[in-house]
Formats: sequence, structure tokens, C-alpha cells
Amino acid sequence: MILLDTHVLIWLASDPSKLSKKAAAAIRSSVKQGGIAISAITLWELAWLATHGGLRFGGTVEDFVEKISSRTAIRPITVKVAVLANQLPTNYSGDPCDRLIDAPPWPRACLWSPRTATSEAVDNSRRSGE
Repeated sequence: MILLDTHVLIWLASDPSKLSKKAAAAIRSSVKQGGIAISAITLWELAWLATHGGLRFGGTVEDFVEKISSRTAIRPITVKVAVLANQLPTNYSGDPCDRLIDAPPWPRACLWSPRTATSEAVDNSRRSGE
């Protein structure tokens, strides 16, 4: 299973050409082997972006969030996730959502890189100790 960043999930649903080749391949492989997941904070971030971020969609915000997240497993924000998010380096990200999404000990993740404005597939197995 692979954990998707909020922007990666939006791109996957609306414009897959925005995904890097490596990220798209990692997602395809994960779908075949067990699926994709998102953090519970992604539900809130989707609703916020739909309400305030200028995303175009039909229906209500609730309909949008339900539809875009319907094919994913939703991972809770556990005590371990909360602690790990606060143990990331201070220069990692000032966005609490990014910290909560990136902190879970997932062996594989597909993250959006603000530096390059592209998605990237990463192997977190060394960072997470798995």
C-alpha cells in the first residue's frame, strides 16, 4: 500500500499527467498489490481546498470529498503519527498537514514536492525503521 499526499490524490483524480513517471508507476503498482491510502488529515485538507482553494467540481463539498477519497483506505492520526510529526526536523515543513501526512511510518509514500511542484515516489522504509 502507498500513502498519497493530498495534491497527488487530486492530480490522480483530475489530471494524472501532473504526476511524475516514477510516482505514476508506484501508484499503479500499489493499486495492483493492495491499494492506496490517505491520511485522515487529507479529508480535512480536501474539504478546505474545495471550499477555499478554487478547486472546480460538481455538487457539494461533501460529495467531492466522498468521491475523491472513495477508492482509498483512510489511515487515522494515531498517537504515534502525532509524535512522529513533531519529531521531523524544524525545517521540514511549516504545514501541519504535510507533517501529519509525511510522518506515518509508511514504507512507501507518494508525496508532492513544493520545491519542484511535482510528485515523487519515495521509500520511507529506512526512515520508519521498517
